[in-house]
Amino acid sequence: MDDIGQKRRLGRRSTPHRGVRIQEVAKLAEVSTATVSRALASPQRVSPEKRARVLEAIAKTGYTPNLSARSLRSQKTGMILVVLPDLANTFFSRILRGIEETLFEAGYGMIISDLDGSPEKEAHFAAFTAAGRVDGAILLNGHLFGQSRDGQGRAAEIDMPIVALCESIPNADIPQIEIDNRAAARKMTQYLASRGHRRILYVSGPTGNVLERERYRGYRDGLRRAGLSFEPELVVPGDYTIESGMQAGRFIVEQRRRPSAVFCTSDEMAIGLIRVLLSAGIRVPQDISVAGFDDIEFAVVAEPALTTIRQPRQELGRAAASALIALLQKQETPRLIRLETELVIRDSVAEPRPSRDGRG
Repeated sequence: MDDIGQKRRLGRRSTPHRGVRIQEVAKLAEVSTATVSRALASPQRVSPEKRARVLEAIAKTGYTPNLSARSLRSQKTGMILVVLPDLANTFFSRILRGIEETLFEAGYGMIISDLDGSPEKEAHFAAFTAAGRVDGAILLNGHLFGQSRDGQGRAAEIDMPIVALCESIPNADIPQIEIDNRAAARKMTQYLASRGHRRILYVSGPTGNVLERERYRGYRDGLRRAGLSFEPELVVPGDYTIESGMQAGRFIVEQRRRPSAVFCTSDEMAIGLIRVLLSAGIRVPQDISVAGFDDIEFAVVAEPALTTIRQPRQELGRAAASALIALLQKQETPRLIRLETELVIRDSVAEPRPSRDGRG
């Protein structure tokens, strides 16, 4: 073969293949083109067996659906915005997994907004949402765009389904998915009292936070039901972070009369507090018992393993995503859904050692 013929032959080989058509995917999967479209847009409407064949055919052919054209036809994006107050908080990991799994099963993708306390970020995502760049939103930040946590201010006008998760939003007529924080905190306080503790220090969450308000009320309820007096000096401020837990630990180390138990309203604070106590030679739980709230992944591997309140985080995420999908499908959805918590007893709590004044 001459040089010219060889170049022509190589040229033909280097020409890109045309795009794979949906008809080829349907033929390989032995289904109709309509079934392929449904498997991508509304997988819940396709049997698992057919959906598996479609996905296998897509993988083999390299088919890429024209999402832009589909969005223009349906006026839908297929994307959901999930708004977090702080992505660095490990508490949200399982919640996000529950949301993502449920949205994926229904044919939706997920965009995460990490506000991180930034008004500029909030304004950006409010405009992003108002412009119809997503089909709906799940809010874990405790307020609507444009409002404060107490419901003050004018909410941004966003005409799409919205669900609140974990932190309820005052006066918002939207589905709200949460746990009973007050009952959970009461349960933990009463448990500590049942082990013989009489001076139970409380490490709070951020001031003004709806979760903090309810957990604080639960702490006060638990003291009252156990017949214990409330002592204001046993309330130490925190913000759910490891750093604030360490700060609370340093406060305890400096006290002449220390509590026999500490109830931290997040596991991260409890882990930070334990670190400081142990570094100061204060044993947990022999000298001071410590309890947390959330049951994050690190709670069971902390030293000692942490007694805590388990939030069903993955189930919370699934419930919120399911509620939003129901709204998108124009179905009736309850305005309040509460999931149960569980008291998880591990090694960080024990009976107090008798003190000189006979009090625990």
